[in-house]
Amino acid sequence: MAETAPVVDTEEEAAFRSKLRAWLAENAAEYAGPPPAPWSEDELVIRAKDWQRRKAKAGYGAVSAPTSVGGAGLPARMSVIFYEEESRYQIPFYIGQSIGLSMGMAVLRKHGTPEQFERFMTPTVAGDVSWCQLFSEPSAGSDLAGLRTKAVRQGDAWLVNGQKVWSSWAHRAGYALLMARTDPTVPKHEGLTFFVLDMAAPGVEVRPIRQITGKSDFNETFLTDVVVPDACRVGAVGEGWACAMTVLSVERNQSSGGEHVATWVRRLLARAAKTPRAQGSALDSAAVRAKLAQWHVEEQGLKHYGARVQATLAAGQPAPPHLGLMKLVGSAQLQQMMAFHMDLDEHQGLFGEPAEMEDDDVFYQYLWSAALRIAGGSDEIMRNQIAERALGMPQDIRLDKGVPFDKLPS
Repeated sequence: MAETAPVVDTEEEAAFRSKLRAWLAENAAEYAGPPPAPWSEDELVIRAKDWQRRKAKAGYGAVSAPTSVGGAGLPARMSVIFYEEESRYQIPFYIGQSIGLSMGMAVLRKHGTPEQFERFMTPTVAGDVSWCQLFSEPSAGSDLAGLRTKAVRQGDAWLVNGQKVWSSWAHRAGYALLMARTDPTVPKHEGLTFFVLDMAAPGVEVRPIRQITGKSDFNETFLTDVVVPDACRVGAVGEGWACAMTVLSVERNQSSGGEHVATWVRRLLARAAKTPRAQGSALDSAAVRAKLAQWHVEEQGLKHYGARVQATLAAGQPAPPHLGLMKLVGSAQLQQMMAFHMDLDEHQGLFGEPAEMEDDDVFYQYLWSAALRIAGGSDEIMRNQIAERALGMPQDIRLDKGVPFDKLPS
């Protein structure tokens, strides 16, 4: 890849950053440090929605979104600046918000109608509703196109039946991004259609999945004779795979962990300075300083690479074929940083019971970081995609290519 110059604020961007810093200093002062005690899930959701409403009122709810849905209509670079400054605070946040504000907004803006975009995104930007994603199934994980949830047309609506799994924060979601099979007589990628699902609709059942951390952010979702109006179909019938790729390109960027890396570099630096050793602090160790410097350099690389990608997308060009690099590098880096954090604390919390672990627990963070190497596409999937799409290497052999879905073995 060509060498890229560091991203430097223009005069306009510098003015925006200065104004933003002043606003955050006044409005986010309570989040300048960690909370005295970890928030419960209920309190986290209340605080996160309140913070989104506070941002929306000030015009920061969705910096680059159109004003028609409550956004500020500013260039994409301003969104990057906003997050850089916001990440200096320990803001309450949960993934259901970003699913709507990033993935939902991307797919509706590209594939939906203007009416759909305004209908669903206005309350999302305002902080009144969060989202989940209903893609994966028990038999359709890495092979997402093999999903079996069915949607059958009935006049001006669709009758949906099936099961989804690993539905992050579905128990708190108002809307879901749903992909279902509408035509089993064509090859598997061609028979899929995309919908927005009201999670309060009759026939939607959400069951929590207990995770290794002891929490239940993930769920399995059962859909039994759920009626979805055709007005909630996104894109044309059979366009579901293209819609899904739009969503996944955003998800893979987010699940790189890149948005967390800069924050954790700063936290580890401060932690090392406060961690006593026989001679001074852990920061006095050349090995510790070298590792922190390495992660800082890698974080800057991810930052500038992300800026290149955003500039490409802002110019109306498709996402580059090597986009998966961000997820592959960033998620692995974050897990390494969490392991290093445990080393600094001499494995503090390693033997804690799952029920006792909290969001600020070192071992909890390590377990959570491991999930990012699977979410949105595993390391192996990312390597395959980069090899095939960016490097032009031979594709894996696919025996199902061109075969109608209903002719494939069950």
